[in-house]
Amino acid sequence: MSRIDFKNVCKRYAPQSPLTINNANLTIEKGEFCVFVGPSGCGKSTLLRMVAGLEDISSGDLSIGGERVNDLPPARRGVAMVFQSYALYPHMTVRDNMGFGLKVFGSNAAEIDKKVREAADILQLTPLLDRLPKELSGGQRQRVAIGRAIVKEPRVFLFDEPLSNLDAALRVQTRLEIAKLHREIGTASMIYVTHDQVEAMTLADKIVLLRAGPEVQTHGSIAQIGTPMDLYHRPNSLFVAEFIGSPKMNILPATFLLASPGMARISVVGQVFEVAVQAEHLTAQQPVSLGLRPEHMRLASDDNSPNSLPAQVDHIEKLGEASLLYLRLDERLPTITLKLEGTTALKIGATIRLQVDACDLHLFDSSGQALTRTVSLPV
Repeated sequence: MSRIDFKNVCKRYAPQSPLTINNANLTIEKGEFCVFVGPSGCGKSTLLRMVAGLEDISSGDLSIGGERVNDLPPARRGVAMVFQSYALYPHMTVRDNMGFGLKVFGSNAAEIDKKVREAADILQLTPLLDRLPKELSGGQRQRVAIGRAIVKEPRVFLFDEPLSNLDAALRVQTRLEIAKLHREIGTASMIYVTHDQVEAMTLADKIVLLRAGPEVQTHGSIAQIGTPMDLYHRPNSLFVAEFIGSPKMNILPATFLLASPGMARISVVGQVFEVAVQAEHLTAQQPVSLGLRPEHMRLASDDNSPNSLPAQVDHIEKLGEASLLYLRLDERLPTITLKLEGTTALKIGATIRLQVDACDLHLFDSSGQALTRTVSLPV
């Protein structure tokens, strides 16, 4: 399979319109599972369709396997695409749907049958080969669409939000099947577009987080590239920090006080906190933002606990395996979220004290850029 390189790739739909994709620089290695994720309108599908040859590139270079493909027609790029809609022929059986592309390209019947059976075995579709699409569940139809891509033995697999039309249970099941497929076809490069960060975190070897809005024009389309744990533990900006994680990271305004090697002292809601970051370049009284993940906070044992602050319970959601507490710190500040394991006995209106370790906190400067954390983190 093939490595994919984006070099300064831009997309503009009209001469005077703003850039939809701005200065995308990215390498997807052979056999890598790369997920494009981001808010609506950030250009995820546009970037994918450029690889497929369904969108023209306004400027920059796109290479597949070392070959520049900007002007290469889709049929000659060696890619196979699985769309959000299954796009199956209703009058054809599963077998005929999966083999149709090979038939169009002139493959002989024996070769088509062999490849269809191999793909059906991988996707557990063998008992369904003689059924029509109307006789299949949504998850089975999506597997047929994936099988149709597999039989082509492409250089690159492209998935454009393939699970969006499935219910919650089927999404989980099909997500596991796609992950298993990637392991079994270990040399296949895969690009997967989704707006669902759970899919991105669980499937990806590499995540490409795209930004939307005016910042695309000034800072480019790509907000951060890295492994799922890179983006979770070391977000490079406020945008990344708030996008990755569910519930999202709590952000509180704070004031920088002083720095010592590997540690910053700040004031937040009248409380002094220590944060394990490199902050020697900041100046005293500079405004900063403190990031606290809901799952990293806990209830403090007493009012004198370090790195703690008081809060009042505003609302509670009991999910069974966990409880989400929505807390009010100050009338001027937004509600923050605390995630506790199991079912809590706390009631709405209760006053509590939150505590979080310095190594679990994030700090961002006045421009929204993250300060480098100084703790060892999981990979």
